[in-house]
Amino acid sequence: METAVDVLLEDLPRLNENDRSYLSRMAQALPLLADIARADVLIYVASEALGSAAVAAEAKPHTVPPIYPSSVLGRVETKEEEPAVLRAITRGSPVQRVNRVLVHGHPTVQDVYPIWSDQRVIGALSVEVGLLEAERQRRKSPVFRRAVRQLRLMVLRGQLEGAANVTPLGEHDGPLVVDHRGQIRYISSIAENLYRKLEYTHSLLGANVANLRTDEAVYFKAMETGACVEQVVQEGPLTWVKKAVPLVGRPREGWLGRLRGLNDELAGVIVVIHDITDERRKEQELKIKSAMIKEIHHRVKNNLQTIAALLRLQARRTGSPEVGEMLQETINRILSIAVVHEFLAHDESSIVNIREVSQRIVTEVARSILDPEKRIHFSLEGDDIYLPTQQATSCALIINELLQNAVEHGYATRSEGVITVRLRENADQHQVEIVDDGQGLAPDVNGHQAVSLGLQIVQTLVREDLKGHFELQNVDGRGARALVLFPKQFRTAPPIGIKN
Repeated sequence: METAVDVLLEDLPRLNENDRSYLSRMAQALPLLADIARADVLIYVASEALGSAAVAAEAKPHTVPPIYPSSVLGRVETKEEEPAVLRAITRGSPVQRVNRVLVHGHPTVQDVYPIWSDQRVIGALSVEVGLLEAERQRRKSPVFRRAVRQLRLMVLRGQLEGAANVTPLGEHDGPLVVDHRGQIRYISSIAENLYRKLEYTHSLLGANVANLRTDEAVYFKAMETGACVEQVVQEGPLTWVKKAVPLVGRPREGWLGRLRGLNDELAGVIVVIHDITDERRKEQELKIKSAMIKEIHHRVKNNLQTIAALLRLQARRTGSPEVGEMLQETINRILSIAVVHEFLAHDESSIVNIREVSQRIVTEVARSILDPEKRIHFSLEGDDIYLPTQQATSCALIINELLQNAVEHGYATRSEGVITVRLRENADQHQVEIVDDGQGLAPDVNGHQAVSLGLQIVQTLVREDLKGHFELQNVDGRGARALVLFPKQFRTAPPIGIKN
């Protein structure tokens, strides 16, 4: 998959294929370095313009507020704007501990390191930390500072494997540094507090992870594979996410030697612990709540269908055709509501695709009230429209009433025709239109003063529930057109988990 970084690298003709591959591999490791170093990290590459460099990749930390509020990817900097970057690229040596003030007024400390490929400098890695954060890091354990430096060198050498598979760190994550023998050489106060919840009341500094009762498999897997590892572990009542970042052994002295060092045996691992116990508990509560709501919708649907079945039995026993017709209309109203609850019982979302509901209503109307001797066809056109439960229920009832009205009154003297349901979504409103090619409206029927119960229901639902507008009129002397317009309550993009 091509990324924005790859596109930018393609636009730099000074780079060959090996250079681009090297920088792309580095870019994948930047987010992890930014989180652990608690710094904004940028890769600069010399641009075509003389004495300038372009930002080819960037990563912002999740563990502290970033220095740059917005992306600077692709920005070209001159020697006057980024002197340390251009000096590192032209001289091929690092420029460290540069104090400066950004445009946004944040005092920062910048370290810049040249990026070597095929015995030449192709860019620079800039690590920028806020002044206050730099002071905090200066007071941290030398072991942790050395581990961060070692991680940075691994990124410069393109050695960090699997970094893209590790999720971002957070400000409440607890890091440890464990050496190649399994001994804990550094443990943060956050990590110590987490282990204290598991009744490790004494400090674990100097302890061996092999002797702990906790699951430390990420450490051993990182040591074995030499790649970053992430795993969810259950520690008694707690749920942790453990991330392990392997560290390559100490290379020979000198900054260039550190970049090209020959001693690549694993010297240890940075282990980071994130407690997700509360998050998992809330997720579980939401799952239970969602299951209960779905069960309620399922039972409501079943109860409504039971009521419809009882009314259907009553309709068959009545001796009056008029009463039977009224009962059938009531049955269809109940079933149109049941359809909405059926969709809610199967989908986790609380919104409903009214197009799918409309298809079910059309099928039920055609099956229940349509005279089999008449050749009347139904057509459903238009967009998927997603509505919240209350709006969906009202809309389902409205479509049911208008379809029944079209079948019963539009084709009383006609034996064939087409009834079309059209759904439209405009910028700020939804539109439901039902058009038939029947005999048209009687002179005493209009959309403003309904004479039937069905049209009264439609008017009430449109006005009170949907806060919309309803029109009913003849179409060119042949057929009728019912139009419902109502405003959107929210964006109607398909929700997660609902398929188009």
